[in-house]
Amino acid sequence: MDPSSERSGGNSLPSVGPDGQKRRVCYFYDPDVGNYYYGQGHPMKPHRIRMTHSLLARYGLLNQMQVYRPNLARDRDLCRFHADDYINFLRSVTPETQQEQIRLLKRFNVGEDCPVFDGLYSFCQTYAGASVGGAVKLNHGHDIAINWSGGLHHAKKCEASGFCYVNDIVLAILELLKHHERVLYVDIDIHHGDGVEEAFYTTDRVMTVSFHKFGDYFPGTGDIRDIGHSKGKYYSLNVPLDDGIDDESYQSLFKPIMGKVMEVFRPGAVVLQCGADSLSGDRLGCFNLSIRGHAECVKYMRSFNVPLLLLGGGGYTIRNVARCWCYETGVALGQELEDKMPVNEYYEYFGPDYTLHVAPSNMENKNTRHQLDDIRCKLLDNLSKLRHAPSVQFQEREPDTELPEADEDHENPDERHDPDSDMEMDDDKAVEESARRSNILGLRVKREFGENDTKVQDSNRISSEHRGLEPIAEDIGSSKQAPQADANAMAIDEPSNVKNEPEGSTKLPDQPAMYHKP
Repeated sequence: MDPSSERSGGNSLPSVGPDGQKRRVCYFYDPDVGNYYYGQGHPMKPHRIRMTHSLLARYGLLNQMQVYRPNLARDRDLCRFHADDYINFLRSVTPETQQEQIRLLKRFNVGEDCPVFDGLYSFCQTYAGASVGGAVKLNHGHDIAINWSGGLHHAKKCEASGFCYVNDIVLAILELLKHHERVLYVDIDIHHGDGVEEAFYTTDRVMTVSFHKFGDYFPGTGDIRDIGHSKGKYYSLNVPLDDGIDDESYQSLFKPIMGKVMEVFRPGAVVLQCGADSLSGDRLGCFNLSIRGHAECVKYMRSFNVPLLLLGGGGYTIRNVARCWCYETGVALGQELEDKMPVNEYYEYFGPDYTLHVAPSNMENKNTRHQLDDIRCKLLDNLSKLRHAPSVQFQEREPDTELPEADEDHENPDERHDPDSDMEMDDDKAVEESARRSNILGLRVKREFGENDTKVQDSNRISSEHRGLEPIAEDIGSSKQAPQADANAMAIDEPSNVKNEPEGSTKLPDQPAMYHKP
């Protein structure tokens, strides 16, 4: 491929200027994460994280980052956002006991889309611990932190949703708010980032921006008219898109909108959810982005030189997920990767071309120029109504997380630090989800089709890259016991005036599943 033809793509990494500067990058990975298995026929496959890690090793990217094995998030850490009874349920339920807890399964929306599987709670602890650990590293001087196992943006305070059980993104943002007055959340998954938007819907300290398929699609939220509430008005931006959007159309919205957001909001840190189901050819998606086009979002946000947390998310054609997140790790490091793929443990997945990049399809782009211009104008107008960089008065900042300064060259990866996290509970200041929601009755169910991915045998493979690549350090240090706070407590300056709903009340009509088993 002629490099000159791709100058506008995510691989175009200038050697001079702010975007060409070397970044201090850390990467979180647990060697066991690929063993978790949602069940036969389920499109969510944690095995894709192991495939991504293998590519990172073979491309030589691991030795350019500090590699950490995350501490498991503790109950108290998860309960900084989630309800106690919900976390207790996730910790106790097993495939063998779930039939005895039918009422709780229904109450917490655990079932078909979000099944009970072996090791469910440790899986949640792992990916949440990695995202919080990444936030801790950004608070202590790293430029970019990466956790491809995170980004599970649908999880709510009291329920699972859309393959997501614990909202690691909300937990990471709460950690960042200890050091930064303002945090920006950007979501390029094909599905609306509803769980994160709800959590911060009434605060001006977190701005959420979601680019997603809208209309007759899970989760049914993310209307352009949903802009936030109370102090959070205009701090939620939703970019509704239609089928077949390509790189050029996507960037015609992404860059002007995000450029204006960075200008007026001036965040101290950015969290970018890099869901790969917005890629062309995803088994549950309907967009037509190339890997370069998807990665252009990473490159653009990197160029602002603001602490950046990169997270995973959706992505169900797992060979392309691994390709994408490997390439975007290279973008984070300022490294252009060769298209010809090196031999790796999962080489057979990437045939017949064995290349890093795959061509997008010739599907119709249903996003007209007029529609795109209208969306851009509306959102830029909303941003013009914001006062620049809202000031925040801190009454008392939570204590910093104490991190041991580990020597990566001599640390024994088998020695675990004290697993307690020193994340303190926030004050009893709650932000409750807004009553505004789109009417989602009658939405089409996204069904699972095709792609016969290798199942149990692949998800149980232990690949050789786990041994001897990098010392994997523990990240979250020891902590003091903190008093239990409200499960939805946020590190913001003022409580929401949106009232909590009574326990057990029905907040929404039944949401359509992301997929149904055939």
